[in-house]
Amino acid sequence: MTDVVAALIWDKDRFLACQRPANKSRALLWEFVGGKVEAGESFEDALIRECREELAVTVKPLDIFMEVVHEYPDLTVHLVLFNAKIAEGEITLLEHNDARWLSPSEIPQYSFCPADKEILEAIMKLNM
Repeated sequence: MTDVVAALIWDKDRFLACQRPANKSRALLWEFVGGKVEAGESFEDALIRECREELAVTVKPLDIFMEVVHEYPDLTVHLVLFNAKIAEGEITLLEHNDARWLSPSEIPQYSFCPADKEILEAIMKLNM
């Protein structure tokens, strides 16, 4: 199983979603910014590193919003989604194809990675 961290970053009533690059697995699907935890790395440190590598921002991890385990055909992920805020920097796309601030009501208009399904349902319920 692969440990993966991601950030749920809010700007008022909208959250940040990023579109995966065309040349990677699950190409052009939408996701939360983040990535794999490296050996010896804490989940929080991995999240900070991934956000710097992918968006050129420093995030402050807060509490855990949700954890899910999802089996893809090529790997099983243990996804830990942190509530996080941007502490420093401006969003610059270093890896993703696109990034958008979405309201929970817009979620159905986007194709997200399957591992995010349960999380997205929880976000939509928060905002009913």
